[in-house]
Amino acid sequence: MKYLITATSFLILAACAPALSVEATENTAAPQGLTAITGPQAPFKSVRADGLAEMIVAGGCFWCVESDFEKMNGVVEAISGYTGGTLDNPKYKQVGTNRTGHFEAAKIIYDPKIVSYRTLIDAYWKTVDPTDTQGQFCDKGESYLSAIFATPEQRADAEASLALVKSNKPFSANIVTPILPAVTFYDAEDYHQDYYKKSPIRYKYYRNGCRRDKRLEQLWGSK
Repeated sequence: MKYLITATSFLILAACAPALSVEATENTAAPQGLTAITGPQAPFKSVRADGLAEMIVAGGCFWCVESDFEKMNGVVEAISGYTGGTLDNPKYKQVGTNRTGHFEAAKIIYDPKIVSYRTLIDAYWKTVDPTDTQGQFCDKGESYLSAIFATPEQRADAEASLALVKSNKPFSANIVTPILPAVTFYDAEDYHQDYYKKSPIRYKYYRNGCRRDKRLEQLWGSK
């Protein structure tokens, strides 16, 4: 798709786009002997003691994933971050090179007394384009691919949700969104958290410029 790009609009539209250069091979590995516990591929485990639950999904730009989920009943907070890659403690510029294996993702914190994991996963599908093998909307590259990161306890619900969507989807294209093991989640930098609240005008310009909602309506119909 084509946009009328000005210097200002380019900066906003590129805000969630890959960085052009970075020290992607920076050695930030965990100390020897701890990698199996704290490394980037360690199984994700929630350590909450407040009765809340956590789940991880990727759906392109994490600003949008965060915004969409925080509107859902029972969701307490959505945190932007990175998961699924090979680099410990990745930074935004590193992930944006699409060479670390990380996804831009969101950790969803929710109250299971109000909403179930299955309900949230069923809702997830209509927030993404699950047919896109290149990324999501105007953001392309492996860091922008959609994915569900499920713990062993969440796997059955995730698989059942995927099967239901495949049987009922209102379009002919194949669903390519994978269900992957949930591994270490790294919070993104502070300036990414709640971006849609901190910079609402820029966020709306970005989201509209990517035609995210137009594509979602095309796929799933009007809400």
